Amino acid sequence: MDQGWSEFRRQMEYKSLWMGGEVLAVPAHHTSQTCPKCGKVSPLNRLTQSAFVCIDCGYENKADVVGSLNILARGIEIRGRAGLRPDRL
Repeated sequence: MDQGWSEFRRQMEYKSLWMGGEVLAVPAHHTSQTCPKCGKVSPLNRLTQSAFVCIDCGYENKADVVGSLNILARGIEIRGRAGLRPDRL
């Protein structure tokens, strides 16, 4: 607990650059409340800590999987806007 998230990120960026990789920061807001299928954002999509059920289209999955899918999609979108090759993700 003596190290904050900024130190973790700094170390990730340093070590990734050192090994020839990169770190892409992705805004994480509402990633566990956004449906990866239809895009509906609602706190009602996630009524429990572990389960995700979209109130619009009925898509169901584990909340952690949904958050991961949304973070991946945002990363791909950011790389695309920057003109970077998505095949290097």
